[in-house]
Formats: sequence, structure tokens, C-alpha cells
Amino acid sequence: MKFSIQLITNKAQWESFVLARPEANFLQSWNWGVFHQSLGKQAFYVALMRDDEIVAGALCVKEKAKRGTYFTIAGGPLIDWNNREQVTSLLEAIQKLAVKEQCDFIRIRPQAIDKPELRSLMHACHFTESPMHVTADLTLQLDLTKTEEELLAGMRKNTRYDIRRAQKEGIEVRTSTDPADIQKFYEHQLALANKHGFIPFSYDFLHKQFQTFVADGQAQLFHAYKNDQLLASAFIIFYHQEAVYHYGISTPENDRLPGSYACQWAAIQWAKAHGGVKYNFWGIAPLEKQDHRFAGVSLFKRGFGGEEVQYLPAHDLPVSWKYGITRNFELLRKKLRKL
Repeated sequence: MKFSIQLITNKAQWESFVLARPEANFLQSWNWGVFHQSLGKQAFYVALMRDDEIVAGALCVKEKAKRGTYFTIAGGPLIDWNNREQVTSLLEAIQKLAVKEQCDFIRIRPQAIDKPELRSLMHACHFTESPMHVTADLTLQLDLTKTEEELLAGMRKNTRYDIRRAQKEGIEVRTSTDPADIQKFYEHQLALANKHGFIPFSYDFLHKQFQTFVADGQAQLFHAYKNDQLLASAFIIFYHQEAVYHYGISTPENDRLPGSYACQWAAIQWAKAHGGVKYNFWGIAPLEKQDHRFAGVSLFKRGFGGEEVQYLPAHDLPVSWKYGITRNFELLRKKLRKL
């Protein structure tokens, strides 16, 4: 079968392809590339064509860091992994583009379930498991086709209690699509980062991401208040009938009140009412890693029930001898950050 490679520059053409893929999420959307371009990066929408039809594709974002220059493909490529001809053709094209762009390696985290067969394919294509993750590969997903009663029944008892307690306490959840609200969200995230010792996202990163997605009605903030005192906020991206709890913050006042629970339940109800079929709590720490820095928030998320979905972790394809230096650096950093 004869394929050709094309760099897509038309938003409607790319979105039509992505939205036809049941596994796709916002990480391969047109707007994810636009967001990274707003940060000064390059984004390449690489398509494998058969005649005039896109049969597989990958949004490649060019990252320039001290540890090296590389392509990152989050939530992709979007491809039939059982079709070896497609896989080989698309990966060869991405590799050629990476060499042209003077990248040291390609890092992918496919939106495909982690299976021995897929790992064998990665090995055959000369990929090696990455020292670092690319977005969430172990996720918690809630089936929104269930009734609200069924969703509540599937939750941990304490979670149901805190959702009802929030209602009794008069906690109000308000929604916002105003990018100006990201300033306060960022400030609260900064306070949490200082308290818990993690590296926060920059204001520019959060603001431009929200601004990009909200322009197409694909993002919303949920704020939980008690008597106008902010308790918690959730940054939700809604794309392809999936609501993703991408980022969240809480304030010291939330420690004694169930604002975070009210926020999540309101977001779940909103997503369900707007045609969502899935609510994705995003990344969680493995149960066996009790010392993981996300163990606490993972316990909170698991209280809502849902199914744990393990995607193939990030894999790297070296395209330069410099990759070895990057790999050793990242292995050390991973150990120091307890990831």
C-alpha cells in the first residue's frame, strides 16, 4: 500500500482526523500545538496519507532544553499499532524530520494500552523506555454513561460523605471561562509548590494553555467557595467527549472543608450534562509507591471510583549520540525527585 507524508497546516483537516480516532484526547488536538507555539516552540502536524485521507498522524512538539533538543509526542502517534507498514512509514518520516530539525531523540507516549506486544514493537523499532514520563500514563477514568446514582454508589464511602457534607455546608461551586482567573490559580499553585516541594507550572504556561482551549469552548475553571472564601479550583479541559481534570489547587481553608470534593462532583455533573462520556482524573501514582510525591492526591482521586488505565509509558528513539548524556542526566533527576 502506497503512503505519502504531509505536514498538515489546516486546522479542520487535522481535527477531522483526530476526532475520528476513539482513543484520541486533547494532547493530539490542533489546540495543543497552538498552545505550544504560543510558548515559542515549533509544532509539526505530521500525517501519513493514503490518497487524500489521513490514516495516521502525530503532533510533534520540538522541545529545546539544556539536556537536549527533542520531539515530544504526547498521546500519540495516532495509528493502528497492528499495521506494521503504517507504523514503520510514520516513524521513519518523524525520524527524518527530527534529524532535519537537529533533534537528539524522539520521545513518544502513545494513547495505547500497555501490553507486551506493544513493548516488543517498540523494541523492534529501536525505542527504549524513557527515564521520564510524558503527561499521565497511569490514569483514573470514570464512565459518565452511568447515572449519577451509579457514580455515587461506585465511590468510596468517605467520598460520598464529603460530597453530601459540602452541600450541607453550603459550599458553592462557580464556573469561569475568564483567562484572568488564571492569575489567582497560579498564585495558589505557587503556595502549594512551596509547601510540598514540587516545581510549579509557570503563569505563562497555565494562562496560555487556558486561553487557547477556552477560545474554542474546550476549557473551564471550577471554583468552590464557602461564604466567598475560595477553597479549591479545578482546571478542566473538555475535548472529544472527555473531561480531563488537568490541574487543581486548594487553599488552607480547604483543609477543614470538603471544597475539593464539591469541585470534582460539580465538574463531573457538568461534563455529563454536556455530552461527556468519560471523566479523566489524569495522573495517579501506582498503589505500591507509597512514597511517591503524588500518593496523597492519588488517594483523593481514587475515592471517586472509576477504572485505572495504564498506557504505554514514554519511550525514546535516539537520533544522535547526545541522547546518552540526556538519559543519564534524567535518570539521576528522576531518583532525586522520587518519581
